[in-house]
Order: sequence, then structure tokens, then C-alpha cells
Amino acid sequence: MMTNTPADASMRFLTGITTSGTPHLGNYVGSIRPSVAASLGHNAESFYFLADYHALIKCEDPARIQRSTLEIAASWLAAGLDPERVTFYRQSDIPEIPELTWLLTCVTAKGVLNRAHAYKASVDKNQAAGNDLDADINAGLFMYPVLMGADILMFKAHKVPVGRDQIQHIEMARDMAQRFNHLYGDHLVLPEALIEESVATLPGLDGRKMSKSYDNTIALFAPREQLKKLISGIVTDSRAPGEAKDTESSALFQIYQAFATQNETSTMRQAYADGIAWGDAKTKLFERIDQDIAPMRDKYQALMNAPEKIEAILQAGAEKARAKATPLMRELRHAVGLRKLAAPAPAAKKQKLGKTSLPSFKQYRETDGLFYFKLLNGAGKLLLQSHGFAAPKDAALAIAALLKRGPQALKEMSGKLLTIEGAHSDAIAAALQQLMDASD
Repeated sequence: MMTNTPADASMRFLTGITTSGTPHLGNYVGSIRPSVAASLGHNAESFYFLADYHALIKCEDPARIQRSTLEIAASWLAAGLDPERVTFYRQSDIPEIPELTWLLTCVTAKGVLNRAHAYKASVDKNQAAGNDLDADINAGLFMYPVLMGADILMFKAHKVPVGRDQIQHIEMARDMAQRFNHLYGDHLVLPEALIEESVATLPGLDGRKMSKSYDNTIALFAPREQLKKLISGIVTDSRAPGEAKDTESSALFQIYQAFATQNETSTMRQAYADGIAWGDAKTKLFERIDQDIAPMRDKYQALMNAPEKIEAILQAGAEKARAKATPLMRELRHAVGLRKLAAPAPAAKKQKLGKTSLPSFKQYRETDGLFYFKLLNGAGKLLLQSHGFAAPKDAALAIAALLKRGPQALKEMSGKLLTIEGAHSDAIAAALQQLMDASD
């Protein structure tokens, strides 16, 4: 997969956490731990940011955002993040990010944003309740993927550690970069999602995804006794001591696995098969988590008591970040035509008719486990989107049929395709015909 990475460039990693709540174990396992580990690589350049602009979408409590910013910054530093080695900054300290957001907004199709998971889930919820489809949905939620795209593209990140529920946003950022580069030249790097395969999504106290929205989190640096009490409240089934227990459906086991070594996980799996009592399993989970967290807890408390120290670190990080953001934004402003009036205008580019201007199919897997494909024109605009297929082979066969029979196959497959706002049938037919001609 192309990422526009120069052969001699270090790999750039970027990740952020929204500052709307207290950091929990899910944040640690899914974001903080893997990103800190990535920052230690010899050929890695890492960017870590506190996503306080994103927090404004759902949190209207200024004190909560300020407190959360402090807590998350202290958590990252306590977990081993070295601000001398990485670029650690607060999103709102980088004015180039909202400016890039606007440039990307102007090259992003509304239809793409309509399909963003968070927005679509809110619309579906309103529809199920019989409300207006956009009731209680602000424009910030709708535009969230563009702001996230700006966060990533501003620093030319190659890898973005995310949970599986965020893969769509990385794909959207790639689409934005492709569209911008097609219109204005190669300025932006196409990012890729980096997923820790052993931990897809950490479950919370009730078995659902650990999330502030569900109020089912376990605070990362909760005092030892509070941590023990929270773990004792993890929902389990009614199987008695001595009765074999299922690891796949056990939130307790999944959390344990996220912290344990391979050998420890195997031992716990056997204990489940042997019928370990839930109380004993919870004790083992508490001890295993505390083994990792306890050494960091004292560092965290010391940092929480010195907010001026964290502020100084963030300001130094913002200076480092802007040293990269400011020249890139200057380059992008010039590229789109926001220039000094006396500056010479470059000659208009001629449309290249090479392979790069051909339409293209993209096949991918979504978080629902189904396989999809989409058709983009040479400028990166979405023309065609499929419904989900149970197997990748089925999606590939559908693409093959469209490539072989072109516009004729569209009618036969109408039940498997979605209507895309602004994508006309003649444009789709022309794109398919172009692909057929190129294959001759």
C-alpha cells in the first residue's frame, strides 16, 4: 500500500486522545501503551496530542475539558512518554490544524461524511426513535472526520495507532489526501492504520466496549483499593466454581489477556477450563493489572500535583509541532492559490492521462465484519459504493463483473449497490468504460 514515504525518511507515528474524560484501561491498552512502545523505535518519529478540539463536540463543561487535558497528559508521561524524544502537544495550540481542516473540507464530498460511523449511528438512533434525523446532532460531529484528517495529514503521519472502530476515519483521511494531491500536487502523505491485533477493543465493566459513553470504564490510575473494587464489579455469568467457563464471552478474560504475557494467558485459559471461581479470577486480574500500573501510579500523582510542569512540556511540544506545521501550511496555502498578489502564478497544470488518472476500485472490510468495495474516479471522488458481502471473494467477483461488463453489469447488480449523492449514472458508466478500455 502506497504511503508516499521517502526511502530515507523515518516512519512517523501519530495518535491522540480526546480530552473529555478520565483515562481508562481501554485508553491505555488501545492507545497509550502501543504508541509509547512505537516511540522507542530507532527509526520512528512520533507525535502525540491531546485532542481538545474534538472534546468540544460532546463535552460542554469547560472545567471537565481542562481537567481531562491534565489527566491525559499526566497519564502519557507517567506511562513512559519522553517529551524530549517525541513531539507531545495540545491540539488547540496548533492554529494550522483548523486551517487545514477548512482546506480539506473543500475537497471532501458530503456523501463521504454522511457514511461516517458516529454520525450515521446518531442518525439511525433518531430514526428508530421517530425523531428528526438530525435531532441533537451538531455540525462538529458531522465534520469530525475532517478534523481528524487534518490532525493526521498536518504532520505527514505514516502510521496511526487506532482501534478497529476508527479504521474508517483513517481511510477517509487517505481519500482526502488523494483528492487534495490530485487537485494541487503531491503535498500530503497517505496514512495507514496500525492496529494491535491482540487487543481489538477492551470490554468494560458490563461487557460492552469500555467507553465513557457507557459509564463502564476502569480508571487507569484509580487508587489500589478502588481498582480492586471496580474489578470485582465486572459482570460475569452464573457458572459456579468447578464448572468450566468460556473465555471468548468473558470480559474478565479479555481484559486479563490485554495485560498478561502469552504464558500467563495460557495458564488463565486452563484455569477457566478447570472451573476457576469468578472471585479468584477477579483477584488474579486485579493483581496482574496492578503489577503493571502500580509503578506508574506514583509518577501520575506527582505530575497531577504539578500542572505548571505539564503546561511547560506542552508549550515546548507545540513549538516543535509548529516548526513542521507552519511551513507545510505555507506550502498548502500557496498550492491552493492563497498567495501574495504579486507572487507569480504557476502555469496551469495539464491533466495527466497516465495510469494515475484512471478510476479505481477499493475493497475493504468494515467493523461489522462484512466486505465492501467502492469506485473512485481519477480525482478520488466517490462514484459507487457496495452493500456488505459476507466473504471477500464475493466482493471481488462483483468488482470483476463490473470490470468485464461495465455499465451493463450495473443494472444486474443494482440491489447490491448504494446510491451516492452527487454521483450521476453517466459518470459511473464513463468510469467503468474507461477501466474496460484500459484493460484492452
